[in-house]
Amino acid sequence: MQKVFFISDHHFGHKHIIDFESRPFAAVDEMNEKMIESWNAVVGKQDKVFHLGDFSFLNQEKTKAIVSRLNGYKILILGNHDRGRTRAWWLEAGFDEVSEHPIIYKDFFFLSHEPMYMNKHMPYVNVHGHIHSQKYAGSSYFNVSVEHWDYTPITFEQIRDAVVPSEEGD
Repeated sequence: MQKVFFISDHHFGHKHIIDFESRPFAAVDEMNEKMIESWNAVVGKQDKVFHLGDFSFLNQEKTKAIVSRLNGYKILILGNHDRGRTRAWWLEAGFDEVSEHPIIYKDFFFLSHEPMYMNKHMPYVNVHGHIHSQKYAGSSYFNVSVEHWDYTPITFEQIRDAVVPSEEGD
């Protein structure tokens, strides 16, 4: 059975993110390898992964080499650091789908790179990245930046169970 995963802000190849976000790696190559290993430890070949932006700081050849090592059908929602490259560039790098805009998933989850304004009348939970180890308060936001999830994609069920109230006791 196909599983669906979410993750953001890998920043593959970005040496300075180690210091900026106090990532537990001595060097960028170690970080890259650990993140590839963590991805493949949970994502199977038949699974689907929504990457919510800021994937790689590397050139296309090196980015393609990383994407090709990652399991699953990969959908990229462009982040602020991805937008300097075209959709075609990212498709050529190996993503199966690329969106320049947020996506509504299962009529309830608003997938974007940056947190989006959500008011109490909007029927969505904003699944996002961009703010790394920070977190927005409230049940309308769910941060999937790698720093919150030990550099490992998380399942749709993990997000759903965290944000949708249980019907037990009703």
